[in-house]
Amino acid sequence: MDIYQHFRKEEQPFIDQVLSWKEQVELTYQPKLTDFLDPREQQIVEMLIGVSTDEVKIYKHGGGTEAERKRMVIAPFYEDVSDETFQLSLLEATYQDKFINVEHRDVMGSFLSLGVKRKKLGDINVGNGTIQIVLAKEIGAYISTNLTSIKKANVIFEEKPMSAFKDSKEKWVEADKTVSSLRLDAVLKEIYNISRKEASSFIQKLQVKVNYKVVDDSKFQLQQGDLISLRGKGRSRLLEIKGLSKKDKVKISIATLK
Repeated sequence: MDIYQHFRKEEQPFIDQVLSWKEQVELTYQPKLTDFLDPREQQIVEMLIGVSTDEVKIYKHGGGTEAERKRMVIAPFYEDVSDETFQLSLLEATYQDKFINVEHRDVMGSFLSLGVKRKKLGDINVGNGTIQIVLAKEIGAYISTNLTSIKKANVIFEEKPMSAFKDSKEKWVEADKTVSSLRLDAVLKEIYNISRKEASSFIQKLQVKVNYKVVDDSKFQLQQGDLISLRGKGRSRLLEIKGLSKKDKVKISIATLK
């Protein structure tokens, strides 16, 4: 059976990588620690390897119970995996929020401007004058030394115990919708209450992501579980595809982040 048929074409390189990780662990009996993976990548690892097999097990950790981006460990079934195995570091800094408004994208931009890859960075929490960054331990010293300003705020990052990480409490509101098809523009129209023309315009302007990847094709077919983000209008998730209505419309359940 062709394993690729269960995934999108653009996901094939990552599938190959995951399978090579699994083979490496089985051959060497040494655990494999990944960089930070987004939820869709975590899902692919779990689908390909399974939560537990006779040969290997998989574990994941991102710093907090609500963490979105996580490092994963693929290990022989007998391997003892602890929190230290994931090599996570938590950096924290404060700023004067009465005078400067720092947002998630500001922190991300400053981080990437140092030449560090996104996959080395986990979740970011910003609010009430505090910035927290979960990142790979191997770059912690470099970031704390070189990331000294964000936007117009001078910051000093210090390492904190992972127990100090403040989980963000997200609220998702579920709803049932009926769409003409599972095309991206059709689903955007219903979720965000915009016209089909507006949905297509957002897509053409590269303002729409599916599973953290920019999609520029209005005809892109969505699948159950897809995470959608529309710049300026927030994130949503296609929870379930419930089949066709009597008028041959597609019945879906969605959740939007409030």
